[in-house]
Amino acid sequence: MATDGKTKKARRLALITGASGGIGEAFAGILAEEGWDLVLVARNEDELRRVAGVLQAATDTTAHVLPFDLAQAGAGGKLIKALQRRGWMPEVLINNAGFGLNGRAMELDVDRQLRMIDLNVRTLTELSLRLLPQMIARGAGGVLNVASTAGFMSGPHMAVYFATKAYVLHFSEALAEEARGSKVTVTALCPGPVKTGFQETAGMSDGLLMKLMPAARAKDVARAGWQGFKEGRAVVVPGAMNWLAAQMPRLLPRAVVRKANGWLFRPKKD
Repeated sequence: MATDGKTKKARRLALITGASGGIGEAFAGILAEEGWDLVLVARNEDELRRVAGVLQAATDTTAHVLPFDLAQAGAGGKLIKALQRRGWMPEVLINNAGFGLNGRAMELDVDRQLRMIDLNVRTLTELSLRLLPQMIARGAGGVLNVASTAGFMSGPHMAVYFATKAYVLHFSEALAEEARGSKVTVTALCPGPVKTGFQETAGMSDGLLMKLMPAARAKDVARAGWQGFKEGRAVVVPGAMNWLAAQMPRLLPRAVVRKANGWLFRPKKD
């Protein structure tokens, strides 16, 4: 919980990772509008302060900035200790931080792919497992993990990214079932392409998928995820096209889905 400096009234506190732009920034805006105080985490301190400044100018939120590279070994534990030192106990955790890489896995930089696993999987897992017990003890709040429609299938040319999102989806679903009856919610948000900096970082801005499938607005995706979380849903797939894409592995042979993704995600240079 957090305290409003004017009223001294306890306010709800949410921790958002990857909050310096894209879906994370969109989540921050939505929660600030609803009266939540925020802890914003990402690598880029200048961008975090920009987001915090915009939110505090437009709403009565208090937005705390914690610059952390969550892809580093032990980053999750260090973030938890930073929260404890400040006496911050988030009621909601939104694990949004993550990145992908486009190309053949055996040709991409191995260290960057391992950092992807550390960020997309290890840090997300550690934050979830360390914060959930106190949420369950309070009987309120929960965890919203940003997965992807990629989590429903394999992804040639984005092999590690797809595998990490499969982990996030299945991990979140399992936690949701374990938390059932506790008044704590665990939700996996599974968007398709979104208008963020993700595609540029992944090296797929001009890829075939981006030409064939329209990208959603980050705020629309975040709003759908937040609404699903408040409704207690374990999995949220925003948009009819994305829902259909998520069903493909159930409707088609795995080999067909695998080859189709290999075609869709093939780097342009190939």
